[in-house]
Amino acid sequence: METKEIHISDYSYELPEERIAKYPLPERDHSKLLIYRHGTVSDDVFYHLPDYLPQGALMVMNNTKVIQARLHFRKATGALIEIFLLEPARPADYEQMFQQRSSCRWLCLVGNQKKWKEGTLCRTFSLPDGTGCELQAERIGEQGTSQLVELRWSGGVPFADVIDVTGELPIPPYLNRDSEESDKTTYQTVYSKIKGSVAAPTAGLHFTERVLADIDSRGIEREELTLHVGAGTFRPVKSQTIGEHAMHTEYVAVRRHTIERLIAHGGRAIAVGTTSVRTLESLYYMGLKVMADGNIGEEALHVGQWEPYETRQTAVAATASLQALLDWMERRQLSVLHSSTQIIIAPGYDYKIVDMLITNFHQPQSTLLLLVSAFVHGDWRRIYDYALSHSFRFLSYGDSSLLIP
Repeated sequence: METKEIHISDYSYELPEERIAKYPLPERDHSKLLIYRHGTVSDDVFYHLPDYLPQGALMVMNNTKVIQARLHFRKATGALIEIFLLEPARPADYEQMFQQRSSCRWLCLVGNQKKWKEGTLCRTFSLPDGTGCELQAERIGEQGTSQLVELRWSGGVPFADVIDVTGELPIPPYLNRDSEESDKTTYQTVYSKIKGSVAAPTAGLHFTERVLADIDSRGIEREELTLHVGAGTFRPVKSQTIGEHAMHTEYVAVRRHTIERLIAHGGRAIAVGTTSVRTLESLYYMGLKVMADGNIGEEALHVGQWEPYETRQTAVAATASLQALLDWMERRQLSVLHSSTQIIIAPGYDYKIVDMLITNFHQPQSTLLLLVSAFVHGDWRRIYDYALSHSFRFLSYGDSSLLIP
């Protein structure tokens, strides 16, 4: 069957509500770890993860940081309007965006939109030093399914500070609860650095400084990259076949040093989480584009949803593709590659770089479950049956798995 003709209903399973972890465990690294190795399934505790990793391997993790992306405004009529920040529009660069000191524009989802036909929303807030400020929001127009919203504020402080004070952390909707003060810590990885995500790269939530130190002591190299996780990560596949499902675009940043390390490791890596997978696998196709056109611009490196399935040159070795990308960066004197990906990884996909995967347990009928199925050559149901029958906790705050096909 062609990948586009896959029926999402074939990737369903019964997930009882009580198996969805509403909160994390008190100690991150005490979560359960399912080990799938060459078709056999067993379980352990996450802090034993380093025991299962090959010495001298390269582990790649996503260092994105979740922002407090939910902003609430109360109209004079009493109506509550929620503005959910999706991605920066002006400036479009994340780093520049968080440094703005008076205004910016974001693509947003607007809750209770019918009650906000026109006009400016206002709310006051206080900075940590007690200074009173005002935040205003104005709808500028529509862009696809999103609203373009201009935000203006007084006080001359960076936008990063504004949302830290006024915003709420966007925990997943399936937790069916409001975000709490504890989520500000527990819904970030211990190595999160670069602000921009509206959802956590949850495979990384299990790592502690103790586990990272154990990994380092065994000669396993660690590299970080950045993929800002979009709200589309929670969007269920509503079409019957995945060919009709539109993947969301996500922004990636990869350091030149990381690509050098990937080449040194023969173009192979252990990926922490599906976001790292999508970034690493996208690098391969970016390299092919550079091989085809040495003058290609950074934006044109964007990997389209179906590109991997339509590309003819997939016999190119990962190291050759990555080397072409590295040479291109060196010619342009780029220390960091900034681009984007819309890649969908589903059965029929041929993995180029990732050879081991650490990931949580995903929702039924999700694109993340398709990615896992492609990785374990269709054997996902045995993994999930084991997890369900052995009291594993599911989704963002749930338990973890190490997959070795």
